[in-house]
Amino acid sequence: MSIDAAALAVSLRQLATTGQGHDGVVGALEQVLDACVALFAVDGAGILVADDQDLLRYVAASDGAGRVLEKTEADAGEGPCTSAYVTASVVTSSDVTAETERWPVLSRAMVDLPVRAVLGTPVRIGGVPVGTLDVYRESAHDWDDSEVAALAQYAEVIATTLTAALQAHTAGELARQLQYALDYRVVIERAVGYVMATQSVDPVVAFNALRTAARSRRTKIGEVAEHVLEHGALPG
Repeated sequence: MSIDAAALAVSLRQLATTGQGHDGVVGALEQVLDACVALFAVDGAGILVADDQDLLRYVAASDGAGRVLEKTEADAGEGPCTSAYVTASVVTSSDVTAETERWPVLSRAMVDLPVRAVLGTPVRIGGVPVGTLDVYRESAHDWDDSEVAALAQYAEVIATTLTAALQAHTAGELARQLQYALDYRVVIERAVGYVMATQSVDPVVAFNALRTAARSRRTKIGEVAEHVLEHGALPG
């Protein structure tokens, strides 16, 4: 579906004048998701934000299937959203259930759910990826350039909402998560690059190696990344 530029502009203007209201940051994010679903004529949308382990965590979704999609990706460390976050680039799939080699856990989990085509884009604050926004369709679909570009603009609205909440000190626990993601992103990216080079793996595999090491030692991924850069290996 090609996104109409005029409709996109109207939708973004409406969001810009809505504000956070009385529902707080999550309520504001849910408004963005509802507008996103309406504009894209998709079946659902969701948001993941990195926590202090640099693991993507579910924040909001437009529907039940979207929540399962977000939480499955967060737990498995794979899928369009995870790849979009790690690589800081848009990632698409025309049918996630067919992605058995790229995302085996996610593809199995979605077989019995009405989730097929997924488009994920990074959400950035100050140029630093802190989470992802995605939309999905119940049937297979090849995403076009207008849809990719439009979702990127919605990701900017989410970034603005998160930044405003941080500045107003209304984001609570979410603020702590975001600050950690901002503080350690460069260190983690450098460690991911080192693991990629030394183990000949892709960015997501390298990222998940850091994540697994952090989980098994009940420490933060930033500390694991610092260890890798200092010692040239994952913690033993």
